[in-house]
Amino acid sequence: GCPFYCTYCYLQGTGRGNKNPRYRPISKVIKAIDKAFKDKYFLKHHSVFNSGELSDSLMNPSYMKQIADFFETQDKHKLLLLTKSHRVEWLTKKPRKQTIASFSLNANEVWKRWEKRTSSPQQRITAAKELMESGYEVRIRIDPIFPIENWKTHYEDLIYSTFSELPSNPDRITLGTPRGLAKTLMFAKDRSWEKVAFTDKPEFTGWGKKAPKPLRKEIYLFFFDKFDNLGFDKSRIAMCKETKSMWKDLGLNYRECKCNCVW
Repeated sequence: GCPFYCTYCYLQGTGRGNKNPRYRPISKVIKAIDKAFKDKYFLKHHSVFNSGELSDSLMNPSYMKQIADFFETQDKHKLLLLTKSHRVEWLTKKPRKQTIASFSLNANEVWKRWEKRTSSPQQRITAAKELMESGYEVRIRIDPIFPIENWKTHYEDLIYSTFSELPSNPDRITLGTPRGLAKTLMFAKDRSWEKVAFTDKPEFTGWGKKAPKPLRKEIYLFFFDKFDNLGFDKSRIAMCKETKSMWKDLGLNYRECKCNCVW
């Protein structure tokens, strides 16, 4: 669950309309992580443990601090924090080698319309800067990209605001466009984003309803061009939950991508 209210969030479907956070005792969480560390697979393979799939990683810093500290007891696996928050004081006070910070960013206009209760994009960028300066690996996720009116101008502003403020380039960038899973659309209380996200001719994929393929391709090519102008390595850009045909059309190999959630 998550206390933030992004009106397009798929957790609305996961929880059948109930997104309220439900906590497990922290002692059980630590015990489960320790058990995973001792599993045969994880003893052989470096892995990234993503804490931001079913919640915002920084929605309860007092809990996440204990988890991050436990990851410091070993040097094989990393903890990934994925967030729309700027509450990073506890991270800057005590830098950690086994924690990766990933900030979900969006255009200011999208934030105003559909990312309720979250930190502003500027607050998130400032938090990313603070963590970079503290020695953390920082990743950026721009997802979901909405084709709102004048979307190129809005997202160009986001791109240049991010790159101008960060002291160095993010380790990697992941892009994505809205996904309309059936349950998400069924339980979303505010569906004002739906028509903007998919237009009148959506494509139906294994990841749910999407904007038409030509529009998605235009969006990705726009971002690739901007990042290229900024000297960002294309091999460090990936697309989240996108079709194989889109990867092929863009001349990219999804098997070799450096995505947000992987090592």
